[in-house]
Amino acid sequence: MVNLSRVFVGFSGTDIHYYRMMTAWKANKGMDFNFADCQIETSINSQDESYIKRVCGNKINTAGTFIQLIGEDTKSKYKYVRWEAEVAIEKGCRIICVNLDGSRKITDKCPAILRNVGAVFVPFS
Repeated sequence: MVNLSRVFVGFSGTDIHYYRMMTAWKANKGMDFNFADCQIETSINSQDESYIKRVCGNKINTAGTFIQLIGEDTKSKYKYVRWEAEVAIEKGCRIICVNLDGSRKITDKCPAILRNVGAVFVPFS
């Protein structure tokens, strides 16, 4: 069974359906996939960037693994996607980059901050 420690999954809002698919795999008793999800359970109803970052930062700090879903626009998302990666790196999380295009290696879609941190690159499957 694939069993990851406490995990925070970072993703662009345009890729949320991939995150939802991961949670469906976890819920499916017939699938060999499990992780302790540290994601925020409900949307933060706030425009206050410092509040949002404080809530997300607390969740990342409970995680041992940071998974970054890498889609078409991930590298251009600075406000939260890049910031989440920074927090995870500073904390010393294991970094797993999941390429949504199926690639097994670093691609030009990868945010620069995740290029030289010892991340593992895997395809989404």
